[in-house]
Amino acid sequence: MIDRLEYFIALARAQHFGKAADELGITQPTLSAAIRQLEDQLGVMLVVRGSRFKGLTPEGEQVLVWARRIVGDVRTMREEMRAARQGLSGRLRIAAIPTALAMVPRLTTPFREKHPGVTFSVLSRTSIEILSLLGNFDIDIGITYLDNEPLGRVVAVPLYEERYQLITAAGTPFADRVSVTWAEVASQPLCLLTPDMQNRRIIDQHLAEAGVAARPTLVSNSMIVLFSHIRTGKWSSIMPLNLAETFGFAEPIRAIPIVQPDARHLVGIVAAEREPRTPLVAAFLDEAMAQAGDLQRKR
Repeated sequence: MIDRLEYFIALARAQHFGKAADELGITQPTLSAAIRQLEDQLGVMLVVRGSRFKGLTPEGEQVLVWARRIVGDVRTMREEMRAARQGLSGRLRIAAIPTALAMVPRLTTPFREKHPGVTFSVLSRTSIEILSLLGNFDIDIGITYLDNEPLGRVVAVPLYEERYQLITAAGTPFADRVSVTWAEVASQPLCLLTPDMQNRRIIDQHLAEAGVAARPTLVSNSMIVLFSHIRTGKWSSIMPLNLAETFGFAEPIRAIPIVQPDARHLVGIVAAEREPRTPLVAAFLDEAMAQAGDLQRKR
C-alpha cells in the first residue's frame, strides 16, 4: 500500500498521469492500475477522471493529507533503522533561495565531516517553491527568508541577517561613496533577480518605501548572470553583503552599503513541522543551530 500512496502523492503533485509516471519511472498503465487499486482498497474515488486528469475528489484531498503523513512516517522509520545499523547515511535534499546558496557549504561541509556516509543534493528555488517542496516531501531542508512572508507550519532555525549593498563598477556615479540611499540606487541601470524571487520583492518594497520604483534593464533568476553583467561596468545591482563577500569582489567592483533604511532580513533553515523527524533532518537542524552563531558573527 505504501507504494500506491507514493504513486498517489506523485500524481497529485504532477497533476498529470503521464508526467507522474515518468517521474516515478513506471508506465502510465501501471500508475493508473495502482491508483484504481488504492481506490478499491479505500472504497472511495480519489481522482476525477475524464479524457485527462481533472483533479482530486474531496475524498482524494483528504487521502492526500494522510498519504503524505504515512509516507513521511515510513521514510523516517526506514532512516532510523538504517542509522541504527550503519550510522547516519543517505541523501539530504536541500533547496535554497539564490542569495543563500553561497553559504550552504558552511553547513554541508562540517556536517559531512561528522557524517561521511551522507550525500547532498542542493537546488536553487524561490521561497514559495521551497515551502511547496517541503509540503510534498520533495526536499528535507529549505533555506529561505524567515521574517518577510508567511511560512506556514515549519520548524525554523535563524542563521543570519541579510544586509544590502549597491554592487557597481569603478567610475559609476556612486562608486566612491561610503553609502548610498535606496532612492539614489533607483537612478542606476540595474540588473536584478526576477519578480518571482522574494529577494526581488524585498528590494521592490524598500525602493517603494523610498518613493521610487525598480525599473531594471535586465532581470535573471541566476546570480551568475547578474555578476557577469556587473563586471561589464554597464550595470549595477542590489545584493546582500554576505553574497558579495563570498564572490570576493575586488577592483574595479565596489560594494556600497545602502542606507535610509539600513534594511535587514532574517534568513534561516526551515523543515516540515512533524514528529518524529528523520535522523538526517534532526542532525542537520542541530548542525544549523551550532553554526548559526558563527554565521551571525561573520555578518
